[in-house]
Amino acid sequence: MRLSTKGRYGLKAMFELALHYGEGPIPLNNIAESQNISEHYLEQLIATLRRKGLVKSVRGAQGGYMLARAPEEITVGEVIRPLEGSIAPSECVIDDETVSCDKEDVCVTKTVWKRIRDSINEVIDSITLQDMIDDHRNI
Repeated sequence: MRLSTKGRYGLKAMFELALHYGEGPIPLNNIAESQNISEHYLEQLIATLRRKGLVKSVRGAQGGYMLARAPEEITVGEVIRPLEGSIAPSECVIDDETVSCDKEDVCVTKTVWKRIRDSINEVIDSITLQDMIDDHRNI
């Protein structure tokens, strides 16, 4: 299972905003340049994150984007899910969908897929942007 560029780049952008939290709005081109992401693609990702209430935008000459909440209040899971959708290794264990399978009652692998999904969710929901900043400073 791999994340798409949406999830990876979106998390990089949020990390960049977290690094500059409290400094005011950061222009999109600064984020794109710092994280080596296409500015056009980044616009699409930021729009999704803004709609989910994770990012605020400021218009004007001194405008840009900033986190809507403190880095310690935003988890990796909150960033990845709006961009990627449900984090599930198989369609039969997507959280909000009911997918029926004729082998469901005797399917041994469904339990494995559920455990993988739950483990991934536990990890991404336990890591905050502040944790990423702390790790970055220790590198």
